[in-house]
Amino acid sequence: MTDLADSRRNFVIGAGVAVAAAGAASSVSAQEPKMPGQPTTPAAAAYPKPPFAPQKQEWPGLASKMNPRPDHGETSYKGSGRLAGKRALITGGDSGIGRAAAIAYAREGADVAINYLPAEEPDAREVIALIKAEGRKAVAIPGDLRDEAFCNKLVECAARELGGLDILVNNAARQQTRPAIGDISSADFEATMKTNVYAPFWLTRAAVARMAAGAVIVNTSSEQAGDPSEDLVDYAMTRAAMLNFTKSMAKQLAPRGIRVNAVTPGPFWTPLQVSGGATQEKLQKFGSQAPLGRPGQPAEIAGLYVAAADPGLSFSTGQIFGATGGGGQPG
Repeated sequence: MTDLADSRRNFVIGAGVAVAAAGAASSVSAQEPKMPGQPTTPAAAAYPKPPFAPQKQEWPGLASKMNPRPDHGETSYKGSGRLAGKRALITGGDSGIGRAAAIAYAREGADVAINYLPAEEPDAREVIALIKAEGRKAVAIPGDLRDEAFCNKLVECAARELGGLDILVNNAARQQTRPAIGDISSADFEATMKTNVYAPFWLTRAAVARMAAGAVIVNTSSEQAGDPSEDLVDYAMTRAAMLNFTKSMAKQLAPRGIRVNAVTPGPFWTPLQVSGGATQEKLQKFGSQAPLGRPGQPAEIAGLYVAAADPGLSFSTGQIFGATGGGGQPG
């Protein structure tokens, strides 16, 4: 390769990485290009590391108000048509991991409906615009998943607006840190259980009634399922439940040709943490105990949600796809 070509390549790559990490606390350096059609993210060293600035938002929180702002792959994720023609519903699709999945799905050729709480509308508008920018259909359906009637309506509306339903991503979750079991009120416990366990059950039940062979359900669990924190008792319970739900439903739906997989994140930089999911002390050093020494960015896990739904991996069902920064994986 000539010196001129090297210079041009390094300029393009360096500019793209700088845009993707705008607003991050650490500087960005250029990286080597990846194979065509593969997701590209900044080099690991470019992502923010603790300590993070003290910050707090009211539940459920907005990514747009976080410091540093998370990278969901807005400028870095490159699709290759792996989900061309698919129709997906993603809960919690306004921010965090759900937002990263929504962006990736659209760039892989899927039409996408996202669900979120009304308070998250500012973030949701950004996602809808990103999906439409890919020439895909985008459907916004705000509402509270703790309501069974709404869950049924959500699936019905998504299937109607998208012309069918091929992928359901049960991603939305509630996480609130509590130092002791006596500090978890019954109302708190119920809200977490309904968001994290009841809603995926209701949504899955409604979705499978509309799904045909080749459809996929992708659940979000967590490393908390196998290595729970002492101050996230109720949340960790729900993440373990999602692993069992994934494995049992995979067996139940296999004869119908419907696959069910799960993704288990480790520490990821999302509004879940700054809106009550972590103490201020834990937040400032968030991700420091992972072998990589930092939290993951949502863009770094989007590819697993694509893989979990990819028709090319049609023998993969009941599988657990993990990204924990080296911290181990629940089975």
